[in-house]
Amino acid sequence: MKNFELKSFPGDTELARAAAKDWLDLLRKSSAAHLVAVSGGRIAKTFFCAVTELGETSRVPLRNVDFFWADERCVPPSDPDSNYLLAMENLFDTLAIVPGKIHRLKGELPPDEAVTEANATIRRIASKNSEGVPVLDLIFLGMGEDGHVASLMPNAPAMVINAQAPYLRIENSPKPPPNRISLSYAAIAAAKNVWMLAAGTGKAEALRQSLRPDATTPFGRVLQSRAQTIIYSDIAI
Repeated sequence: MKNFELKSFPGDTELARAAAKDWLDLLRKSSAAHLVAVSGGRIAKTFFCAVTELGETSRVPLRNVDFFWADERCVPPSDPDSNYLLAMENLFDTLAIVPGKIHRLKGELPPDEAVTEANATIRRIASKNSEGVPVLDLIFLGMGEDGHVASLMPNAPAMVINAQAPYLRIENSPKPPPNRISLSYAAIAAAKNVWMLAAGTGKAEALRQSLRPDATTPFGRVLQSRAQTIIYSDIAI
């Protein structure tokens, strides 16, 4: 049995809208606390806009959602490269998400200090699995053309691959800026649900490689660590 479900769409708008609808349907089914981690990138903006549009019309309340991030660049929250700013401008402001439910990664702090604070926050809010790793209800991931997810890059050192802390510092990222904060493989593996939004023909080869049973790409590692992952994609496989 495959450990992933691939949902195919004709374009990025359609896949983002489908993922947004599925998420809001999931939220509609329960009033319990819901811990989600969002990502950055072009598809994230399209997804946030879809959530905003559908959320306003469906009236699904987001008051029980705590927002975390899959990763963040080490930049101030007002910087155009900030994943927090992307979510604030395209999701939080429009839907009036209360500040207390937004747990941003503080890229303006020294990286080690930001990681320490992020780990303390997620450990305080989330329940933990048998290995002591905080469990998020859902993580939205994007994928780079090299197969990277969050800020987990190809050819990462063992200390990154094997990290058990929920968040870790990433140095010398091949994509600028070089310093980042990222969820670990362990935190992604521990999540109840992981949904990948993979958009763009330039990522076709990375996605094909990631779906191989012997994949060594970052997304391939994620798939191998989990019993099930859902992939929303406009890429022909």
